[in-house]
Amino acid sequence: MSITIRKWKKNKQVGFEVDIRFEYPDGTPLRQRVKAPVESRSAARRWGEGRERELLMRPSPKALLEQQAQRKEAPTLGDFASRFINEHARANRHKASGIATKESLLKQHLVPMFGGRRLDQITDADIQRLKGALASKSRKTVNNILSTLSMLLKMAVKWKTISCLPCSIELLKVSYGKLRFYEFGQYADLVAAAGRIDTGTLLVVLLGGDAGLRRGEMIGLRWCDVDLRRKQLLIEQSVWKEIADSPKSGHGRIIPMTDALASALQRHRHLRGERVLCLEDGSPVTDKILRRWVTAAKRRAQLPVSPGALHILRHTFCSHLAMRGAPTKAIQELAGHENLMTTSRYMHLSPAARASAIGLLNCREGAEKSLGFGDIVETGPRRP
Repeated sequence: MSITIRKWKKNKQVGFEVDIRFEYPDGTPLRQRVKAPVESRSAARRWGEGRERELLMRPSPKALLEQQAQRKEAPTLGDFASRFINEHARANRHKASGIATKESLLKQHLVPMFGGRRLDQITDADIQRLKGALASKSRKTVNNILSTLSMLLKMAVKWKTISCLPCSIELLKVSYGKLRFYEFGQYADLVAAAGRIDTGTLLVVLLGGDAGLRRGEMIGLRWCDVDLRRKQLLIEQSVWKEIADSPKSGHGRIIPMTDALASALQRHRHLRGERVLCLEDGSPVTDKILRRWVTAAKRRAQLPVSPGALHILRHTFCSHLAMRGAPTKAIQELAGHENLMTTSRYMHLSPAARASAIGLLNCREGAEKSLGFGDIVETGPRRP
């Protein structure tokens, strides 16, 4: 370490320059030349010694770079995954089924693929390799995986864990296939067959086909949600793996009952528990039990047994409403669809919608025929 004092003079100004040289403990050299804010040589030396002590107390430039690199080094996807689940999904009170889905997608697909990769090192080429590795999966499954990864990276940017998104994620185009539902005759046979088994099986069929309830909404339906006097159902909870939560749309809805559903609920009335659908000992039903009941009814009605039987009942509810000419908004509210686009998938079945659309052309033709000489056909902005 050394301190050299030099006198400088410029025009009529006179001062002292302090030249400080030393090495940090890690071997990094430093030299600093500063004009001392004093007017004597001895004061300049004392000021330089104080300046030297101040510099020695600071980290070396090399240490600062290392600290900065450590602070900016992004975590790996495997390390960040638990924070994403806890501080995003659980903190924002996502549905239990949604949290479980994200955990499953991370564990089965994303962590095995990118678990050891730093978040800021995931590239567009990596996304394409992921899509290639998922070639055997359905497009919807691939999009769920990509959406989870996209949200994870966006949360990392929002929380300042990484400075920007390291890649762009484009979802696959999904073409929705034809929705399966029971024709009017098939559904009538299914209801009749379920009624010959027991009132529980009949209720499951009617809650799906006459009220459009989802599986979790059937399990979570309580007697306090049933108003037989007004013939209404209040749907405000859904149960997934014994966890009660709000319905999929996030809010409740009121569904008027059909006469058949109201009669079945009246005959099924019991005091075994608060749930409408339960076993003889009062314990709640499960997904597996509901599927078994519907499968038994389908076999008795001589209908083909296929996966997704419970949701086919919900499709039947929406399809029959559309085929009977119900408005799109009414179907959306009764089914609890959050997005009107979901409801519009059923509207191709509505003959009333197509007839009313063509009727608009008839009105146009009638209007043109009634026009006389000098009548205004169309108005618009004047062209320059």
